[in-house]
Amino acid sequence: MANHKSAIKRHKQSLKANARNKAVKTRIKKVVKGVEQAIAQSDSQQAAERLHTATSVLDRAAQKKVIHKRKAARKISRLNKAVNSIAS
Repeated sequence: MANHKSAIKRHKQSLKANARNKAVKTRIKKVVKGVEQAIAQSDSQQAAERLHTATSVLDRAAQKKVIHKRKAARKISRLNKAVNSIAS
């Protein structure tokens, strides 16, 4: 544990950020899994709705720098491609 007042404050801030980032990453996993389940069931309507939610969550996470912007774009692109493949 840190001894200086500024280092103690920084440690507290990092713990808060860590908890916030963990929550966002868990949310990402859940929404992506939801899209994948809809794709597995070949339910194009539900997959499209869940994709919309997943896109929003991934973009927000990238904006807050929880994940890299290119990682978010890659995940969105792959999910979009999979949803489009069951729609046709």
